[in-house]
Order: sequence, then C-alpha cells, then structure tokens
Amino acid sequence: MVPSREGVARKGSADASARPALRKVAYRARVTTDCNGLLVDQLDWHRTHLLRPRPAGLTDAECFWEPAEGCWNIRPAGTGPWPAAAGSGGWTIDHAFPEPAPPPVTTTARRPGHLIAGVLGTRLAAHFGGPETDYGSFAYAGTAEEALHQLDARYAEWVAGVRGLGLDGLEQPPGPSEGPFAEAPMASLVLHITRETAHHGAEIGTLRDLWAHRPPTG
Repeated sequence: MVPSREGVARKGSADASARPALRKVAYRARVTTDCNGLLVDQLDWHRTHLLRPRPAGLTDAECFWEPAEGCWNIRPAGTGPWPAAAGSGGWTIDHAFPEPAPPPVTTTARRPGHLIAGVLGTRLAAHFGGPETDYGSFAYAGTAEEALHQLDARYAEWVAGVRGLGLDGLEQPPGPSEGPFAEAPMASLVLHITRETAHHGAEIGTLRDLWAHRPPTG
C-alpha cells in the first residue's frame, strides 16, 4: 500500500517512480541479449524471401544480357573492353579505377560477382578465416547456375560467421581491414553488409523485370 497522489493509500500500487525505470531496464536487457539473433534472422529472412526467390529460373542468356550500351558484365577472359577487368579464371569482371561517371549499368551476372567477391568474400577473409579474396584473385562463374551457387555458399558462410560472433563479437571493432570504419563496432559492418545484399538483390530483381518486358527484337 502506497500513498496515492491525493495522499490516500492505494491497494496494489508500486512506487510509480521506479516502475518505468524497471520496465526500461528489462526491455533493454531483452533487446541486447538477442541482438545477434535479430541480425541473423534478418539475414536469413532476406535470403529466403527476397535474395534467392527472385533469380529462380535465371538462364545464361538473361544473366549476361546487357540492357544498355557499355554495360559492366562478366565476360570470357580477354574479351572485354575494360582494361582493368579482373579475375583468376576463364571469366573476368569488368572494372575500372577510377569508376566512370556516370557509372555503367551492370548486368545480372555482375551484381552477384560484386557481392560474392567484393562484398562477402573480402569480409569472410578478413573476419571469419575465409580464403583471401579480391576482384583480381576470384574465379568468376561462367553460368547463371554457378553464379547462384557461389552466392549461396558465400552468403551461408557470412551468416554462420555472424551467428558465431555473439554479443561480445558484435561490440568489438572490425580492425584495419575496414579502413575509416576500423573502430566502429562489428555490428555496424553486419548492418552494412545486409544493406549491400538488399540493395544489389533489388537491382537483380529490377533487371529480371526489364528482361521480362524487353521489346521484341526484329
């Protein structure tokens, strides 16, 4: 029994000044404890419902289709117009330093190539013991099926790495491999990679729509 605002005892009340603080602490503890799980759930949901369903049925013709002149693509080694094309196998990714302005339109094939090598592969090497990867050393896929297989493998490795971080790992800085973001918490890098995969996955979906509605050729 505690005094009410009018000074009359009220049954079943608690200290009004303490209750909001207690609720806030309990809520903050629940969110903090499950931060890792929330990030992994977001990655899993994006892959299951967006990133992988959209390329279902992708053919090689559509994958390497160039919707505009001067596209960046994945090409047989030695056949591309860009002198900075990179890759260690029979296929290379179009590239240029500095990037042209405006940047070229990129094909469906190149977007997974960028995600696999430049976004996921380099981070797996830097933070989760993956093989050293960069644009020049990666062996790019020459078919749509192989490209999606590579994307599946790298994405699964990234999710497994994030899952293993735990709360302590998310709070640690990623280090010099992240350049100006070396001292940011690892959680910020995880969020960045999620944004990157969502962004490029949406671009793949847009290209699929353009292919489906392309004008008939004469």
